Amino acid sequence: MKHSNIPMVIKPEIKQALAQGRAVVALESNVITHGLNYPDNKLTALRVEAAIRESGAIPATIGISNGKFLIGMSEKEIEQFATEKNIPKVSSRDLGVVLATKKLGATTVASSLIAAELAGIEFFSSAGIGGVHRGAQQTMDISSDLIQFTHSRIAVVCAGAKNILDVGLTLEYLETHNVPVISYKFDDFPAFYCRSSGFKAPNRIDDSKVLADIIEIQWQLNNKQSILITTPTRPENAINSDEVNDAINEAIASAKSAGVTGNGVTKYIMKAIEIVTNGRSATANMAVLINTARVAGQLAVAHAKHKQTLHHNAA
Repeated sequence: MKHSNIPMVIKPEIKQALAQGRAVVALESNVITHGLNYPDNKLTALRVEAAIRESGAIPATIGISNGKFLIGMSEKEIEQFATEKNIPKVSSRDLGVVLATKKLGATTVASSLIAAELAGIEFFSSAGIGGVHRGAQQTMDISSDLIQFTHSRIAVVCAGAKNILDVGLTLEYLETHNVPVISYKFDDFPAFYCRSSGFKAPNRIDDSKVLADIIEIQWQLNNKQSILITTPTRPENAINSDEVNDAINEAIASAKSAGVTGNGVTKYIMKAIEIVTNGRSATANMAVLINTARVAGQLAVAHAKHKQTLHHNAA
């Protein structure tokens, strides 16, 4: 565990796994409070954790309660986050306020990375990262997730970025800030529940052992930076990207005409996608969360075994 005076409650099985050098995968809690409706949010959170366990790793869902990071949640705690109203979404800039005031808080990608690194966890799973928003040239709306990737030494496994973002500019931002982007067993950079964003990934790696070696070498070169590993949702669970893009473009135009701005535009777009897909977006959302977690677990196990081999050879 990284030295810190920040209070955290680490579940015993996670603490034991970290001490033994076994694979642990961190998860955000914002998807529980702000992603799906109850009971789908709770059921999906439990299925995501189960997918990580099936891969041989230990899940660590992260939240904030009573001035402490929760590193791993019990089913009772997941139930609380799934049902209690108005739990705030806590990004990295909000952590000091929420921890000091001892409020409940649901962690985003950015704040989860901070907590995971403090706890000594090296892998994190998220269905879709934040990125550069459409129209950011005027609004400067860029997710803090991208900023945090330049500060946290974590392997982030995700299904790319959501189509509602400007994926091209998101990739440009990652390149500018030297964040490695590696697609696992796929040519393209995925777009959440769409298998392809239409952009090629900078790198493709098919061997989990090679990927584990890349992670170790990259961290020796730059010890304070994330590595972004993408994996697409399964074909049977994917939504056609053209279908989604058409809905997004229409929603953006409609929102502009209606005078909708800021966070309201995102909600406007998500509602439009839900309508045009006849509710399939919610099911696809659940599927991509579970699939990404499964792959993250597999890669975390491969990385843990690789580190053990390196230590054995060095002894």
